[in-house]
Amino acid sequence: MCRLLAYLGSPIQPDKLIYEPEHSLCIQSYRPRETVTTSVNADGVGIGWYHSQKQTEPFIYKNILPIWSDINLPHLSRYIETECFLAYIRSATPGQAASLSNCQPFSDRHFLFTHNGFIDNFRATLYQPIRSHIKDTVYHKIEGTTDSEHIFALFLNELAAVDGNWEQALQATLNTLFKLAKPYGVKVLANIIISDGNQLIASRCAIGSTPPSLYWLQNAPHFPNSVIIASEPLFPGNWNPCPESSMICVTEDLKINMHPIDL
Repeated sequence: MCRLLAYLGSPIQPDKLIYEPEHSLCIQSYRPRETVTTSVNADGVGIGWYHSQKQTEPFIYKNILPIWSDINLPHLSRYIETECFLAYIRSATPGQAASLSNCQPFSDRHFLFTHNGFIDNFRATLYQPIRSHIKDTVYHKIEGTTDSEHIFALFLNELAAVDGNWEQALQATLNTLFKLAKPYGVKVLANIIISDGNQLIASRCAIGSTPPSLYWLQNAPHFPNSVIIASEPLFPGNWNPCPESSMICVTEDLKINMHPIDL
């Protein structure tokens, strides 16, 4: 499974979380503690971030190399200063190609999206039902072949239907996803993080399996005025495990709201 990381708060250089902590995202690529289906996350890396002073669409850097082999990201992550970023390291689902179009984060307009999990036997089960469910305007935005990007397409589809309400859109996305999966009896694991640069919203849920690990931490001593969401704790601290079937919403002023997901 992939490992996720999200940050919202005072301006930061992403390398402070991607590389420096004792259990950094980089270390999780080859020595994860809480993965179930894999021992390494070596099929790619990606980071998406927002300009700290201008209202622009997010910037994205992706590579299909393992993060430990990427010679550019350490420099880039020290150069960037941002109030919000999403990062991930990939463990590709069997049968899904290691290509840039399949690397996360995915983006649309001001949104960034990352997903940790999988749809069991995706190509033979939910690939066509998801594509049949979404509108053409969303369908044509899909560039890769992953279950993750198709879940993002579902989110964009539902977002339009609820007039831009994130929480409702993510809830509707998960409801639709699990409804489509039910006739096939397949496992669906859906840890998701979404941002627009001002807020974060994340889910931890699954059907047919225990969802992957997910934690959040607010105002860590070395990262005051911030919220961090991560698949695994990066360093010792008062990390809070997200309950199963839950959603965490982080507002622009860093208030945290937890909600159960009605599956």
